[in-house]
Amino acid sequence: MSNFTAEFIGTALLILLGNGVVCNVVLQQTKGNNSGWIVITLGWGMAVFVGVFTVANYSGAHLNPAVTIGLAVAGVFEWSKVLTYIIAQMLGGAFGATLVWAFYRQHIKVTTDQNLKLGIFATIPAIRNYMNNFFSEVLGTFVLVFAVLFIAEPEIRGSQLSGTEFGLGALGALPVGLLVLGIGLSLGGTTGYAINPARDLSPRLMHALLPIANKRNSDWSYAWVPVIGPIVGATLAGASYWFLQ
Repeated sequence: MSNFTAEFIGTALLILLGNGVVCNVVLQQTKGNNSGWIVITLGWGMAVFVGVFTVANYSGAHLNPAVTIGLAVAGVFEWSKVLTYIIAQMLGGAFGATLVWAFYRQHIKVTTDQNLKLGIFATIPAIRNYMNNFFSEVLGTFVLVFAVLFIAEPEIRGSQLSGTEFGLGALGALPVGLLVLGIGLSLGGTTGYAINPARDLSPRLMHALLPIANKRNSDWSYAWVPVIGPIVGATLAGASYWFLQ
């Protein structure tokens, strides 16, 4: 399996299961309706686990443009591969979001709250304050990327490696899933912790394009926050890791 295919599949699985648990909790007439934030954060942690476990041995399972950029800044991933990974991740995110829509379309149809319909695709801040929201995404992504770098096997730290060599491996899937669970429980209450441009921008675009009944606008005025924030946080994490080596 190529790096591109692996990142596409892994990111699609991430979004299918991650956005899928949001659908199960917030949409009307689902079995999991109103089951709460703990279910959402646990579901996202498991989504990360499945995505990483599935493709870790093929691409390193970044599944996140911010992670890819952070690893490159840290000096443990080749810059020449960054664009290929990001394109695969964004396309995988769009495909995963489309599968979520197809799977839950009947429940989307009977749900009247337009914000809930947007929220199953993209993040919406609890209190809209762009600078505070931006800081939340920066810090959440910093924790993600910084911790991922130190979870990696000691023998590959500080090395300039290709995508198939650098990565957590399948055994690293569980620690990363638990890491994302922890971020969601502790730091997710302000913005919904996108911490991944492919998790927010690609599904937001699909919200705009798909024939969703009675939908609102896709809130493009906020869309820069869960894209630029994670990139800044990942860059700071990568630079910090590099400095500490």
